[in-house]
Amino acid sequence: MTQTRKQTAIIIGAGPAGLTAAYELATKTKIKPIVFEASNDIGGISKTVNYKGNRIDIGGHRFFSKSDTVMKWWNDILPIEDTPASKTFIMKYRGQEGVLQGGDGPNPDKTDDVMLVRSRLSRIYYGRKFYNYPISLSKGTIQNLGAKKIVKIGLSYLATKFHKVDESNLEGFYVNRFGRELYNTFFASYTEKLWGVPPSEIDSSWGAQRVKGLSVSKVLLNAIKPKKKADISQKNVETSLIESFLYPKLGPGHMWETVAKKVEEKGGEVHKNQVITKIHAKKGKIIAVDVYNYKTKQTTKITGDYFFSTMPVNELIAAFDGVEVPKKVQEVAAGLPFRDFITVGILAKKLKIKNQTDHKTKGNIIPDNWIYIQEPDVKVCRLQIFNNWSPYLVKNDKNIWVGMEYVVSEKDDIWKLSDKKMAEFGVNELEKIDILNPKDVLDTTVIKLKKTYPAYFGTYNEFDKVRKFSDSFDNLFLIGRNGQHRYNNQDHSMLTAIEAVKNIIEGRKDKSNVWNVNVEKEYHESK
Repeated sequence: MTQTRKQTAIIIGAGPAGLTAAYELATKTKIKPIVFEASNDIGGISKTVNYKGNRIDIGGHRFFSKSDTVMKWWNDILPIEDTPASKTFIMKYRGQEGVLQGGDGPNPDKTDDVMLVRSRLSRIYYGRKFYNYPISLSKGTIQNLGAKKIVKIGLSYLATKFHKVDESNLEGFYVNRFGRELYNTFFASYTEKLWGVPPSEIDSSWGAQRVKGLSVSKVLLNAIKPKKKADISQKNVETSLIESFLYPKLGPGHMWETVAKKVEEKGGEVHKNQVITKIHAKKGKIIAVDVYNYKTKQTTKITGDYFFSTMPVNELIAAFDGVEVPKKVQEVAAGLPFRDFITVGILAKKLKIKNQTDHKTKGNIIPDNWIYIQEPDVKVCRLQIFNNWSPYLVKNDKNIWVGMEYVVSEKDDIWKLSDKKMAEFGVNELEKIDILNPKDVLDTTVIKLKKTYPAYFGTYNEFDKVRKFSDSFDNLFLIGRNGQHRYNNQDHSMLTAIEAVKNIIEGRKDKSNVWNVNVEKEYHESK
């Protein structure tokens, strides 16, 4: 590889964290970033899959952040569309104020390089009825649950004010904030469906990140207080209550494909279908990696000055060579659990569920971005309506393009189903819960991704031992979701990369700022 810069940084993974690190290095330092991506895609789980002209956003990625750094970063890559809603955004960051202009933005009908301003609506589907998401004390909620159930929920919540339960696990965390009755109604079975284990076995860290400051009292306050007109960063709003977001015209993958191109334009390299098989270490530093090329079937040893890893922590630790990895570190890393992900894409003429809201949509389809399926008699966790993320994701806007989300483990029988059987399984589940008539299905596709969600059980509560070991290598930075085994959003993953590069620029050895990005639990989109 030819090098035009004096130093190089090896970056493992071309997802949001890896590409952010590469872009920051390429634009702010003389260090050459070289990115190795094991798959054939750019963007990690934030990639966009194009199926016969219909695009799938894996898991759904809203573009919003309470970090002005991230908001400006995104806007520098893809400008905001020219709409009245995006004329001017007030940006505040660490006591400083700036203005993000979007008034003269591009027309999405004329260019793909643009961010749309989209309305946010997600609802819960439970008992074959819709509820606000997050749950709120609305007229619809009271009608759906009934007065008797509402009273039980209220009394249960009041009881938590006098008797708190242990909240070191996720069950206790939820019960203390929502009461036992509401927990049993909307959290218990759904959380176990999501993670594959009872909430009582999950570390409460996940709840602290994903639910944040929300509680019954917060829901009540949000229901009765006057609405404020917020800028797009919406810092004064709990993130599960945010009502608008930015979104790339062609899905999140287009953002990261654009970033990859800019990295290459600035002298960096981005390689696909190449996996790191060995990490060479010596005297407190990483000195090289072995890279296996799936196409050439050859392994090459690549040296570097700095190393950024977004690969799963268990794989990273297992790949170490040249130093003795403490047995306990090996055991903790090997015991870190993950959940895997299946999306069933379904193209249909229509759905059985109708738009009975005040939200206007093209073709009067239901207006939701996501529908949380909290029915205990099916395995699907969530339903995406891609039409409502961006109309440009759908080839023919007369059809409805949906994604069924399943969170599973490789060992589960459902993971082992053929794509045809999995698609049939998904269609049958939507029929079962009165959302879809199979005769309206036009086409289906299935996408499977391994190690999508780092889980907060197993050996997770001893993760500090892995962190201490990795931090002992001055030139190694663990960033991103799988890199830190932390359920980060895109903006969190980006900020870990930004902080890591800042450390290099400033000569800072302490990496606590990289690890503390998502500890404050302030801005996080709920699963």
